[in-house]
Amino acid sequence: MTPSPALDDALAAVAGRRPLLVASDYDGVLARLRDDPAAAVPEPGVAEVLGRLAAADGVTVALVSGRGVDDLRRTSGLTGSFRWVGSHGAEYDGPLAGDLAGRRDDLARTLEPLVTATPGARLEVKPASVAVHVRQVEDRDRAAALLAQARELADPSLTMKPGKDVLELAVIDADKGGALRRLVADLGVAAAVYLGDDVTDEDGFRALGPGDVTVKVGEGETAARFRVDAPEDVVVLLRTLADRLG
Repeated sequence: MTPSPALDDALAAVAGRRPLLVASDYDGVLARLRDDPAAAVPEPGVAEVLGRLAAADGVTVALVSGRGVDDLRRTSGLTGSFRWVGSHGAEYDGPLAGDLAGRRDDLARTLEPLVTATPGARLEVKPASVAVHVRQVEDRDRAAALLAQARELADPSLTMKPGKDVLELAVIDADKGGALRRLVADLGVAAAVYLGDDVTDEDGFRALGPGDVTVKVGEGETAARFRVDAPEDVVVLLRTLADRLG
């Protein structure tokens, strides 16, 4: 699918502005969502087009993910002169301090018995958070009940980040919107593009300005200016932008 005329015009407009930030979530955007997150490899063409964009004069490519940076690098296999932002922005300039890591581990120990008792559920410990995944829980009522239990057990100081069949509990108040605002300020960009698919990406969409290009991948209400259907459309969109950049 080629970009809509309105989206194509918006890409042409930002392509003429420098410095330009091109940022994207990973899962559900550059890679299809998988039951096994370790199997979420990039869509065909992603590595090539990101390399083209990063090589363009005055363009910075950033991967902004809920995954930890190490996990993102390992799973994606992507290499290049990209900015890597993990854990919803908590991993921006380095790993978390030891006391926060301790709180994360305590939370994991609290949730582990509940997750273990729910067939198909999975507990993921990230650098700045713990996530309860229920995508593979066949009993959907039980899946909903597990997420509700996790919410009830959460310390009020934790930041809840609900997503598609997942509840993430973060020990630090960071979100993708804050990460994008920080990138924009640090790079002094004149325009930005951001692509995302999940609830946590809405913070990113709202953080950017009316002249920026924000793109929601898939269904659901969104603050993004534009929408495409699936990751293969993202590849086409990015190739269109790369062509506009020359």
